[in-house]
Amino acid sequence: MKYKLLLFVLLAFSFFSKSFSQNNNNLFDFDFAQFAYDSASNYIELYYSFNQAELTVHSTDSSKIVEGILRVSIEDTTTHTAVVDKQWRLMYPVLDTSKMADKNLVGLLTFALPAATYKLTVSVADQFNEKNKKVSTDHLTVKPFDKDSLAISDIQLASRILQNSPNKNSIFYKNTFEVTPIPNLVFGENIPVVFYYYEVYDKFGQQNAPPLKINSVIVNSRGKVVFNKSINIPRGIPSRVEVGSVPINKYPTDTYQLRIGVLDSVQNKGMISTKRFFVYNPSVKFTDTATAQPSKILSSTFGLMSTEECDDMFAKSKYIATSNEISQWDKINTVEGKREFLYNFWKKRDTDPSTQQNEFYQEYFKRVQEANQKYGSLNRPGWKTDRGRVLITYGEPSEIDRYPNQIDTKPYEIWQYNDIQGGVIFVFADLTGFSDYQLIHSTARGELRDDNWQSRIATAY
Repeated sequence: MKYKLLLFVLLAFSFFSKSFSQNNNNLFDFDFAQFAYDSASNYIELYYSFNQAELTVHSTDSSKIVEGILRVSIEDTTTHTAVVDKQWRLMYPVLDTSKMADKNLVGLLTFALPAATYKLTVSVADQFNEKNKKVSTDHLTVKPFDKDSLAISDIQLASRILQNSPNKNSIFYKNTFEVTPIPNLVFGENIPVVFYYYEVYDKFGQQNAPPLKINSVIVNSRGKVVFNKSINIPRGIPSRVEVGSVPINKYPTDTYQLRIGVLDSVQNKGMISTKRFFVYNPSVKFTDTATAQPSKILSSTFGLMSTEECDDMFAKSKYIATSNEISQWDKINTVEGKREFLYNFWKKRDTDPSTQQNEFYQEYFKRVQEANQKYGSLNRPGWKTDRGRVLITYGEPSEIDRYPNQIDTKPYEIWQYNDIQGGVIFVFADLTGFSDYQLIHSTARGELRDDNWQSRIATAY
């Protein structure tokens, strides 16, 4: 979603909340989220809030005020240069000192950052009490969303989202929504609904392709799923805004995590975005005794899949499965069990566990997609054909010799693999005349071998 760039715009917005914080210093909180901007940068929104009750009230001739000093420093950790280093003095009027304890003063900074890893330092101080100050640091990695064919932005949590808001001058207005941030990420009795905003980028998606599946899940600190919702959205929309809300008035006091996953069933590719938040509901009793689904599985692509999607994935994965694994799969009758099996199946085949991505998994399903494109027909997807299976299992051949119009033979192909088992071949022939090329001979171990294969393709006149 393209944004009009507003550099470091500040505005205070007040809302009432229970005084509750993630740390001992309640003076200040901040949060941030990234969204697509262009092919080289991401759009960053930094949300901040002052707890008015923690600031010193200063009386002037005509009014009472509180004043805070805010400084933001963003340093490129590779070059150790500051790309942002600015300071602001923020003054707020105090209309009623009796209500200060329940009032947070919320603002927003916006900017664009190019691809890099940054150290983000936010410092605040009370203008009228130099000992009252706080410094918070975080790390921010910018990887432009606009470079990926399918991506999901960060999740922004909010205390309120107003659709088709008439208040277009609000700095919290974007893409027809007015999204009021909640930088301390604390919900509860006075903020009983978690609102959330995110964007999905499908840069190269085809409009006639199967829809994308979006799954929104909330888990508690023990990994138990307390909320689960799935929707389908159409392909071919380069940038799409999604919002949602979850009542949490019956959630006990705890730390929770919102996980939003986007699944492309065509490429068997998934993207996950997560956001932690806190619930403070002292009147709700804790009753959770259930066993949780493993958190890592739920955070993966497999945690988004339905039973049918799990079955389809394992069917495509059988080419590299052992007989024992196939036997184990046949005994699983729950979607949770199938998700866990697939997670472990691909995890143990990860050729480089030190990286976040499973390169072997990605390469395998890239071959599945290629097989579908090259060898699929109206009656059968390409991955189910003999040529598709060989492509998926062994990769691209070193060379292919094609003989589609020989006088004395049926159409056939010879695939040569020079780097497998000292060099092997696969021979495929169109025996039926319907472009259904079947494997009739191979010199690879474990494959069909027929040294008299030429007699099978000979034509008699």
